[in-house]
Amino acid sequence: MDTQHVQDWIALCNAKAQYCRLLDTKKWQAWSDLWTDDFVLDTDGAGNIPLVKGKQAALAQVRSSIEYAKTCHHVHNPEIDIQGNEASVIWAMQDRVVWGDGKPSLTGFGHYHELWLKIDGVWKLQKLKLTRLHLDVTAPLE
Repeated sequence: MDTQHVQDWIALCNAKAQYCRLLDTKKWQAWSDLWTDDFVLDTDGAGNIPLVKGKQAALAQVRSSIEYAKTCHHVHNPEIDIQGNEASVIWAMQDRVVWGDGKPSLTGFGHYHELWLKIDGVWKLQKLKLTRLHLDVTAPLE
């Protein structure tokens, strides 16, 4: 493994850490800046959600679903395959979503399957597919 490969591996891990933090803190513009313009979001694994193509469409879809929720996304155990300026990555993931207002909350477990492209020296997320292994739904507090 050469130095560039290690640098790319670390850069991909840092980019995904930013992805989670920016999503959970609702820094929408900075979050979507991590994506390519032709970004594809596939969260059907979360339950009958259509494939979303394009950065602006994906941003609108996610904002409409969790803008007012408290969220916490965790990723770990990355499997990273770097081939030149492309990287295929699988992350084990867990997310917690609390809507409040009498709505149930959820804790999900699964994987992100991603394609990252290195553009002008910066890794950008081009495709993300969420697969769910388990979902815990918690009744709202009375």
